[in-house]
This record gives sequence, C-alpha cells and structure tokens, in this order.
Amino acid sequence: MTSTTASAADFPADSVGLVTPQVFAFDQPLALEGGSHLSNWQLMVETYGELNTDASNAVLICHALSGHHHAAGYHSAEDRKPGWWDSYIGPGKPIDTNRFFVVSLNNLGGCHGSTGPSSINPESGQPFGPDFPVLTVADWVDSQALLADRLGIKQWAAVVGGSLGGMQVLEWSLRYPQRLRHAVIIASTSKLTAQNIGFNEVARQAIRTDPEFHEGRYQEAGVIPRYGLRLARMVGHITYLSEHSMGQKFGRDLRKDQLNFGYDVDFEVESYLRYQGDTFSESFDANTYLLMTKALDYFDPASDYDGDLVKALGKAQCRFLVVSFTTDWRFSPKRSEELVDALTAAQKRVSYARIKSPHGHDAFLIPDERYQAVFSAYMQRVADEAVTGEVN
Repeated sequence: MTSTTASAADFPADSVGLVTPQVFAFDQPLALEGGSHLSNWQLMVETYGELNTDASNAVLICHALSGHHHAAGYHSAEDRKPGWWDSYIGPGKPIDTNRFFVVSLNNLGGCHGSTGPSSINPESGQPFGPDFPVLTVADWVDSQALLADRLGIKQWAAVVGGSLGGMQVLEWSLRYPQRLRHAVIIASTSKLTAQNIGFNEVARQAIRTDPEFHEGRYQEAGVIPRYGLRLARMVGHITYLSEHSMGQKFGRDLRKDQLNFGYDVDFEVESYLRYQGDTFSESFDANTYLLMTKALDYFDPASDYDGDLVKALGKAQCRFLVVSFTTDWRFSPKRSEELVDALTAAQKRVSYARIKSPHGHDAFLIPDERYQAVFSAYMQRVADEAVTGEVN
C-alpha cells in the first residue's frame, strides 16, 4: 500500500515512518446531492498498516476543514513535522497501525491532490474555479464509499473524525449503516449553530471581497486572494483556541518594550495570527475554503425528518464513541451531549467522554493523557473485534 519504510533510526519508534501518497482515479460519474455530477475525478490517499485477509481491520480517517490526506508519518526524512494526526495514529497509538489498516484521504473538492476547484475542467481547459459544483457531506461520504469499494473494504471496523470529520462519520452511520461497525465522533456536532454559520460567513466575505478574488477566477488571472484567505484563517484560528490557551501562550506580551501607537504588530498574539494567516494563504485554495465552509453550514441530518434528530438516527446500526472537550466553544460539549441524548433516545449503543482540556476546539489534535486513554481503550476493543469477529 502507500506506507513505505526507511531506516528505523530515521523516525520515532511509534511513527508509521515514510509514507507516499497515492492517487485513486475514478471514471464513473459521481452524482452529487445538488443535482450535478462529476464525470472523472480523483482522490489523494495515504494508507498505514496492513489490510488483513478478510479486510475487517480497516479504519477510515475523515479530516476537518483545512485537513488533508497526510494524517501520519513523514513524506521525507527531511520533514520537520509529521502528519496532522500523528499523535494518535501509529504503532501503539490509539489508532494502532500494528492492528489496523488506516485510510486517510483529501476530500473531494480539496486542494491537496483530490479533484477540486483548482483542478482543470476538461470541458474548458481552465481551472474549475467557481464552476466547481457545490458539495455536501453526503457527497464526500459517497466518494469515500467508492474508495472503499476500490480497496476491497466492504465494512469499516471504524470511521473516525474530528470537527468537520465528525460530521462525515455521522453521515456514514446513516447513509451506509451496514458498512461500519463503529463511529468515532470527536469535537463535532450534528449541525452548526447560527453563531458558527456566522463565523463561516465572515470568513467567506473576507475572501470574496478581496480585490484579487476575481469572482473566483483568480487562477486564470494569475493571482491569489491572499488578504482574504489571511483574514479568513485568522478569524477561524481564534475560534479553534480557548481564552485560556491563548492567554497561556501569549498573554498580553508586547513584542517591543515601548508603545508605538501604530497599527503594526504590537502584541505577540497579533504576530502569531498574522503568521498563521500568511502561511495558510500560500497553501490553501480560496474556492475550496468557500466550498467546505458551505458544506459545514448545510449539514443537518435531521432536516429530512422535520428536525427530529432521534428519527434521523434510527437508521444507524453501529456503536458510537462521542468525545467533547470542556473549553471547546466552537463545537461545545453541549452540542455533543445533544447528539448523545438523541442516540440514547434512538436506542443506539453510545459511549461518551467529556475531556477536561484547556486547548479549545484544537484539543482533538493535541496529546492529552485522559483523551488518549479513552480513545485507546475504545479502539483496542474495535481491534479485538476485528480479530474475533465478535461485537462486544
């Protein structure tokens, strides 16, 4: 598969090591929820570990808004940082690659190798740009199901994701209820609050009003709406952190010892946010950001059931683990507990952990002893089931 090895001395003992992404191309049309379709499309994928003989040990990783396929390991011996969820994927880690075959992909519509707005439209010979069709969480899950077919995986041992990834996990449990045994939903929700939709709209407006946006055709103009992307990332990043974590990291520290009464960078937190914005604007596509935040806004599985989430969850057949974090105000514990209550009312098997953490929404990415213990214990049970074939 796509996991390869280098010298054991090159990487930490609990790392999956050197990994190589792989493109999966599909020539069958993919019908989209919005009524359009993609005739030819591709997904960028990484895999870790080995698929067992009956394909019962496969775990799918669903990424968040700005995530991608590179979830663990390193692309070269010179990489300074591993994949975005390396703390939780690898030998002996909660998602143990000694026991699981792990699949991580860049979502359709993304900008890290999967077909998206920056890809070339075969009909025009130009980048899709704003002509790329609107996608929903259901569309992502449909494309992932076709990827599973290609890999020979009839049923996932678990589908796992945080934030927007958790929404995909929930959609998997409802759209393909027989194709997963466990759903692990971390720092997520069954629908966005009006406040969250508001944050997303501010970010979108920052991008759309950038003079270099060109109604989404900035690639054809040879430019990037950097200022808009920068502002969108700065706004978003603030919501991913907690007041405590920002205070601990930056406080009110000034970069210089005197006041300059200007509008340049004075406080350390300003420098940090500008750095995050600058880095993001060079690595993420603006149209992809618009597309993915809209998918976030639209997600609401209860909408087809007159707002009754309990009825919507009736389709699910898998077991659930739901995890929240105390200082996450973007997707607060209250949202997770609403989902847990609805799962319980729908008579589904669900475990819930509310983790005390100072790190806000980003806590699901950060090493934490209690979180790791809960996550590991649950995934060990999933791995045992893959061996015995018995669901506990």
